[in-house]
Amino acid sequence: MNRKHYAATFVTALLLLTAGPAVAEPSAAFNFVAHLDGTQEVPLRETSATGQTTFQLDTDGTALSYKLIVANIENVVAAHIHLAIAGINGPVVAFLAGPFAPGEGRLNGVIAEGTITADDLVGPLVGMQLSVLLEAMRTDGTYVNVHTNDGIDPANSGPGDFPGGEVRGQIMAAGSR
Repeated sequence: MNRKHYAATFVTALLLLTAGPAVAEPSAAFNFVAHLDGTQEVPLRETSATGQTTFQLDTDGTALSYKLIVANIENVVAAHIHLAIAGINGPVVAFLAGPFAPGEGRLNGVIAEGTITADDLVGPLVGMQLSVLLEAMRTDGTYVNVHTNDGIDPANSGPGDFPGGEVRGQIMAAGSR
């Protein structure tokens, strides 16, 4: 295992051990946003593609609505929430879009919207309460990325062909930073 894998594993374990109670505190964030671009991907991606994901928690804290909007991106195959801090790649914990067939061409606008509940959590969060994901989101421990693939080997040949992710953005409480 390399250093980044150890760091991602440590962050995952820390987030799981320090997750708060199922009921949100009054001061806790209920709206989140992620601004996506290629500079936040690891490794960095030279692309003109961008995106934004917005999240809104329902009043009882059991459902997280989202909308994913992209611009200037080609060949989207999937989009996920991952568990990791900025600069580290982490495991998928929720699906947002896809899978789509490679080589589908240019996309602009809303490509996904829906609701995430505890039943939708995957990877290291499978079987856990939604509050665990929310705590990670509140502490900059999650990101959204959009994966692309033109369907032609080799991979990572340029914009529209980054299967590991073309644009990425850390999820943060709306209005922060």
